[in-house]
Amino acid sequence: MIDAEYDVLGIGNAIFDVLVKTDEAFLNRHGMGKGSMALIDEVRATAIYSDIGPGTEMCGGSAANTIVGVASLGARAAYVGKVKVDQIGRLYTHDIRAAGVTFETKPAPDGPATGCSYILVTSDGERTMNTYLGAAQELKPEDIDPAQIAAAKIVYLEGYLWDPQSAKEAFVKAATIAHGAGRQVALTLSDAFCVDRYRNEFLELMRKGTVDLVFANEAELHSLYQTSDLDAAMKQLRADAKLGVVTRGQKGCLVSSSERVTAIPAFPVKHIVDTTGAGDLFASGFLFGLVRGAGYENAGRLGALAAAEVIQHIGARPQVSLKELARQNGLQG
Repeated sequence: MIDAEYDVLGIGNAIFDVLVKTDEAFLNRHGMGKGSMALIDEVRATAIYSDIGPGTEMCGGSAANTIVGVASLGARAAYVGKVKVDQIGRLYTHDIRAAGVTFETKPAPDGPATGCSYILVTSDGERTMNTYLGAAQELKPEDIDPAQIAAAKIVYLEGYLWDPQSAKEAFVKAATIAHGAGRQVALTLSDAFCVDRYRNEFLELMRKGTVDLVFANEAELHSLYQTSDLDAAMKQLRADAKLGVVTRGQKGCLVSSSERVTAIPAFPVKHIVDTTGAGDLFASGFLFGLVRGAGYENAGRLGALAAAEVIQHIGARPQVSLKELARQNGLQG
C-alpha cells in the first residue's frame, strides 16, 4: 500500500452557509415559518440574498463541516464537492482552503448556481433555514479523482449524496477505489428522512461491505431498523456494520464493533447555544482518533470534545483550534 497523502477525505454537498440575525418581520415578509427548514429554488434564493442584512458567511454542508473539524485537529484533510464558477463558488473555495483543507474539485462552468443555505436567527435564538442545493447536486463520477481517493486513509461519505443518481454513482466509485487501495470507507446517514427514503439501499451498502464505518444518531438508527428498541437496533447494527457509532446527545455515544458495544459519555457543556453541527464535529473527532490509532474509546472522547465545542456557540464550525483543545484535555490522539 502506498503512503497516504490525506488522513480523511470527505465527499458531500458543497453548501455555502449565510448566517444572519434577523426579526420576525423579515420572516413574515418572505412567508417563512419560524424554525422551519425548507428547500428553495434559485429564484427564491436570490430574492432572500438580496434582502438580508450583513451576516457570517462560511463554507458548509455536513461532510464539509466534518472535514474542517478534522483539519482543525491537525490532520491532513481533503474535500470533494461541487460548486459553480460564480461569486459564491469562489467564496466557498477560498473559505474551505483557508481552513486547511485541500479542495480541488473542478467547478461547474454553467448550470445551477453554487448551493447555499440562508440561516436566519431571531432574537430568541430560533433558526429558520432555507437551503438551495444548486450545483452541489451536480457532482458526477468524473469529479472523483482515483489518485486522490486512493491517497486518503479514510473516505467519508455524506448520506445526502444518495439523492441524485450521478452523485450516487460518484459515491460508489469512490468507495470502490478506496477499497481497492486498502483504505477504509465511512458513511454518515445524515438525516432520519434520508434514511426513510433509502433504508434498503443503505443497509445493502453496509451488508455488502461497501462502507466499513457508519455514523448515525438515535433517530437515524431507529429509522434504519424501524424499531424504537435501542438494544435491538444496536444488535442489528453490530451484525450489519464492521463498525458503527451512534450519537445520543447528552447521553454520549455507543460504539459497536465485532467485539463489543462500548458506551462513551458526552463531554460536559456549560451552556448549549446551538446544536447545529454537533454530529458533524463528533465525526471529526472520531475519525481523527481512528486514523491516529487512539482506540475506539479515545476516538469517542475526541468526538465528544469536538461536539461540545461546536454546540457552545452559533455556527457549525469550531471557533478555537481543536488540536489545542484536545491537547488541553489530554486527548491528542
